[in-house]
Amino acid sequence: MSLFTPSPRETATADGDATTPEGAPSRERGAFAMLRRHRVWSRTVTVLAFLLVAFALLTPNHLNRLTPGAFARVPIEGVLGVVLVLALRGRARRIAAGLGGAALGALLVVKVVDMGFYQVLVRPWDPVLDWAFVDAGLEFFTGEYGGAGGVAVLTGAVVLAVGVIAVMALAAVRLAGVAARHDTGAARAVVVLWAVWTVGVVFGAQLVPGVPVASSGTAKLAYNRALKVRSGLHDKEVFARQAAVDGFRATPGDRLLTGLRGKDVLVAFVESYGRDAVEDPEFSAQVGAVLDSGGERLRKAGFGARSAWLTSSTVGGGSWLAHATLLSGLWIDNQQRYRNLVAGDRLTLNRAFGRAGWRTVGLMPAIIRAWPEGRFFGYDQVYDNRTLGYRGPRWAYATMPDQYTLSFFQRVERERRDRDTPVMAETALVSSHAPWAAVPRLVDWNQVGDGSIFNGQGGMSLKKAQWPPNDRIRGEYRKSIEYTLNTLISYVETYGDDDLVLVFLGDHQPAPVITGEGASRDVPITIVARDAKVLDQISGWGWQDGLKPAPRSPVWPMNEFRDRFLTAFGSQPAGAPSQAHPR
Repeated sequence: MSLFTPSPRETATADGDATTPEGAPSRERGAFAMLRRHRVWSRTVTVLAFLLVAFALLTPNHLNRLTPGAFARVPIEGVLGVVLVLALRGRARRIAAGLGGAALGALLVVKVVDMGFYQVLVRPWDPVLDWAFVDAGLEFFTGEYGGAGGVAVLTGAVVLAVGVIAVMALAAVRLAGVAARHDTGAARAVVVLWAVWTVGVVFGAQLVPGVPVASSGTAKLAYNRALKVRSGLHDKEVFARQAAVDGFRATPGDRLLTGLRGKDVLVAFVESYGRDAVEDPEFSAQVGAVLDSGGERLRKAGFGARSAWLTSSTVGGGSWLAHATLLSGLWIDNQQRYRNLVAGDRLTLNRAFGRAGWRTVGLMPAIIRAWPEGRFFGYDQVYDNRTLGYRGPRWAYATMPDQYTLSFFQRVERERRDRDTPVMAETALVSSHAPWAAVPRLVDWNQVGDGSIFNGQGGMSLKKAQWPPNDRIRGEYRKSIEYTLNTLISYVETYGDDDLVLVFLGDHQPAPVITGEGASRDVPITIVARDAKVLDQISGWGWQDGLKPAPRSPVWPMNEFRDRFLTAFGSQPAGAPSQAHPR
């Protein structure tokens, strides 16, 4: 009788062991069942290891490309990995598989981090230059969940990353052992997959439309990231050479900004005010109407305006990089460059005004702690969240409405009775900062006071702020841009005079959740003045009349603005002959 013949019951043997009718002891059946369970478990682990490795090889580093079709491909890295495993023996095979698996795990971590960077900053993670964002992330989570919560989140992320690398190494070692035990089958599979991959390369074969069968994305990612590491390691020296070139460094104050003598100059960065806010069909009608009607109102009040585009050094976030780029005349697109910049003595636009006799101030409502960089930029006074005197509610990210920031500037700086010099101010207007969950309303400027009037509008702390749902977020973003633009226009209408020059621009485009994929890095920039001589000095720039730049208006890299602005308004590089300039 066969051991596998079914039996309705068990009988006892002479020694008392329970048996089947065939006489096989039940403990042998138990051993067989255990063996069978072991085999099932072993095969399950092998399948899971295979799926994990395949997932790591085929997963793209861009969230929008993470579709089922992405896994209908043949990864050449996996095929070559099997070839290497079959060529090695014993310990060398296990070591190679372990190291390869760990590297693959590290690349999977990089892909996941890239997904986050693409969603926010529209670029991949730089393993050398982007570690500063760890501090920013820790600061965010600390603000959201407290100090212990922020540390716990960061620790959890590190543990998870290390765990992924370790598990991937174990998976690769297991698959290497399976391939070695079934070398003939593995070799046949390599031949077939290599042939499929080659056909895919030659003929562009696709199982899913738009997704080539032949994949080498992970190898390309590793290669490109290695190039980034090399470039990042040399960027410090490259930047030092660029920073050493500055024709205005030694220009004395009496030869700087002679065409703006006596003018109060306000440079206002509008958070996330990008080209899409003006040109995207979903925004352009409403935002364009604000700019067109505002421009007409200012024209009737005697003001003129010129507008164009700048290409920002950042996108989606990192506003301080854009501020530094515009003010320093250097391309600041990473934190290493920013730190090296503020550790030097570069002549910023603020410093140029200060050297020429202006009082220079910074109005930074989003700064909530010490900011030593302010000394580098050359401010005589920095007003931050702690010193702006606001007594109203917070508005999600914005610690105060933009109207309050401008009202404070007018009250404390422009209307101060003891001032005997013009003022140059730089401000960050942050009411249009993500998450676009709460936008204030304009009130009468005479009622702004200490901001208590905004208590009646509600407000919302950042901790309680929720991102608007996908079907509303673009509309909420648009409303926030409209609010800040209306605030600036209303400020000029209310307080503008012959001595006011306003420069307002976007710091960067918003994240892809607003712009979609493939948006440019361009931001609008506008100069407003009542004194016609001010705008006459930039007539050669070819900028568009009004508050709204035209599609074909000039586009400059943001780092070119400092030198063009200084030159247009009468500044001369050291050693250049003196010239007369209109005042």
